[in-house]
Amino acid sequence: MTTLTHLDAAGEANMVDVSEKSVTSRTAIAEGCVVMRPETVDLIRQGDAKKGDVLGTARLAGIMASKRTHELIPLCHPLLISKVKVDCVLDETLPGVRVTAEVKVSGQTGVEMEALTAVSVACLTIYDMVKAADKGMRIENIRLRRKSGGRSGDFEAP
Repeated sequence: MTTLTHLDAAGEANMVDVSEKSVTSRTAIAEGCVVMRPETVDLIRQGDAKKGDVLGTARLAGIMASKRTHELIPLCHPLLISKVKVDCVLDETLPGVRVTAEVKVSGQTGVEMEALTAVSVACLTIYDMVKAADKGMRIENIRLRRKSGGRSGDFEAP
């Protein structure tokens, strides 16, 4: 059975000691989407949202959020992130916006939480910027799609 690394012997929450871990290259990719009415997709595409550039703002918000994950998630380590890439793509079939974040680091702990935080905040930013036009939007399917590096090795979602 797998033990939870953020619990000590007494079952109390604690920050994992990574000081003995090797520094390795680690990457995580997360994804999610904001489902909305087709008219809202058109509003974003045409650049007519009252708050401005929806996708550009969401991309920057995701990048900024990834770098502050340790301030938002209590037991995350502050990391010297080497790369964050956030993509926000309009998708007619959804309809909505698909968001993907890739985060890289050379360090002693992974960047899964940073990638998930980037996607979450980018999705929330999209919602915020067009909620006046579509309060019924849904943020869905936020998940870790892939990770590499570290002691637990590689992972790819089915």
